[in-house]
Amino acid sequence: MRFAGKVAVVTGAASGIGKAAVLKLAAEGAHVFAADIDEVGGRALAASSNGKIDFVRCDVTRPGDIEALMNAAADKAGGIDIVFNNAAAGGDRAPIDEITPEGWDRTMDLVLKSVAMGIRYAAPHMKGRKGASIVNTASVAALGAGYSPIAYAVAKAGVLHLSKVAATDLAQYGIRVNAICPGFINTNIFAASLEVPDAMKTQANAMIAEMSAQAQPVARGGQPEDIANAVAYLASEESSFMTGTHLLVDGGLTIGQRHAWDPETPGMFDALVAMEEAAKAGAAA
Repeated sequence: MRFAGKVAVVTGAASGIGKAAVLKLAAEGAHVFAADIDEVGGRALAASSNGKIDFVRCDVTRPGDIEALMNAAADKAGGIDIVFNNAAAGGDRAPIDEITPEGWDRTMDLVLKSVAMGIRYAAPHMKGRKGASIVNTASVAALGAGYSPIAYAVAKAGVLHLSKVAATDLAQYGIRVNAICPGFINTNIFAASLEVPDAMKTQANAMIAEMSAQAQPVARGGQPEDIANAVAYLASEESSFMTGTHLLVDGGLTIGQRHAWDPETPGMFDALVAMEEAAKAGAAA
């Protein structure tokens, strides 16, 4: 019960990594405010928690929603101890020579600005609280090319640097700020960004699960719980001598994706794009 008596806020909480983190923190004693635009999933999560989880609808592309979320948590629980800025999606997938200014801005708002505003509006409610900790979801895409579309990669690199510089700003208040860089984790973030029928998104998720077991040296797919365990560590007193840094939780992916040493294996992103193109061709026929 590392988080008994603690108040936590998690964005992107209704599924995937966010949901796993909510369940982990609540299981170890935290009162968790779970935020998402998915009201059905979020309310179901709260309803099954015996009062340990509150759902708050929040669109993280709207700073006013983020401010209202943090205020609601602090007003009801008396303050905030832990924030996990997790909500994001794939964003615009166009290459740099084709992306529009609007596509770039939408991606930055969703992936980077949302984290900055999460820190901004949570911090006043965290000052002076023992063990206050902010954890942000970055990505292996922040560390090199080839893991994602360019706008997402740049935004996640921004999250990584934001975590470092915010840690210096907030150190005077006893608030630690760190990031996590997940590798390929079996969630719906990849399939959700594809322009294919819903039935094919189910197929894409199955393909991701199969391919992710071969994508890195650790011979299994990454699971949301792998990231939730890292979040719990960074949120706890066990990591009290860590701030302004990141944990790489990627199964060794950044050592080299399988297609880097096995020419018969395509990159995961390339395979998903090929699936999307096939679906479009079939629809046009």
